[in-house]
Amino acid sequence: MNKVVLFLLAIVASLTVEAQINTPAPSPSAKLMQTVGLTEVMIDYSRPSMRGRKVYGNLVPFDKLWRTGANDYTTITFDTNVTIADSEVKAGTYSIFTKPGASNWEVFFYTDIVGGGIPSDWEKSKVVAHLTVPVYKMDMPVETFTITIDDVASTGANVGIIWENTYVAVPFSVPTDATVMQNIDKALNGPSADDFYAAAVYYSSEGKDISKAKEWMGKAMSMTEKPAYWQLRQQSLILAKAGDKKGAIEAAKKSLVGATEAGNNDYIKMNNDSLKEWGSK
Repeated sequence: MNKVVLFLLAIVASLTVEAQINTPAPSPSAKLMQTVGLTEVMIDYSRPSMRGRKVYGNLVPFDKLWRTGANDYTTITFDTNVTIADSEVKAGTYSIFTKPGASNWEVFFYTDIVGGGIPSDWEKSKVVAHLTVPVYKMDMPVETFTITIDDVASTGANVGIIWENTYVAVPFSVPTDATVMQNIDKALNGPSADDFYAAAVYYSSEGKDISKAKEWMGKAMSMTEKPAYWQLRQQSLILAKAGDKKGAIEAAKKSLVGATEAGNNDYIKMNNDSLKEWGSK
């Protein structure tokens, strides 16, 4: 019996050792990152190789949906909104599916991003962008499936798909100009009400120059059409710290009105406590 047990243990040990051996993946994964204008683009995909096989029209049939790579879905991530084929695509991650043809490919950006192969139930409502792009033939064959980001400009780029002797380019545009113009307008027009408010609260909470905090809070309130009760609460605290109890009481009373209208009991209590502390009648 002991010999049988030892024999079984030896088999289990040998299987455990075998399971720890790492071997190369037939279609290794790859990650591509590229800045296009002010937009970060990332592509995750797997890279099969030809290995003597004919790819398009054979391994990858013409006019049938393809996962555009191997293993899991190929995905692309944009950290800003982009434009693809006149469709606005929101910032986020999408899978890329294609329907290769002899002279043109259809390309689909799809909202489902987890899975392998192609979706069992293809839903048109999940297609955020769809376009047809021409095929370019190359003289030199490429052994391993490759995705690139080509022709990078401040306004956009192409997602390049390369394999065998075929190249297709999938263009997309990024909102660089609109973003830069907003930044220019903000810089040239000076700080916003939110900027002054944040600076004032920080100075007050960190015990910095309270006169500066009072000045900035005053600017923030003057630039805000209808200050919220929590903003008025912060203004009252800053005014009190600065020694302006009359102004603090006035701001606290306005905050109390707003908090009462909103039904915020915490702010109602805080304002009443402060008004009592500051000697309001």
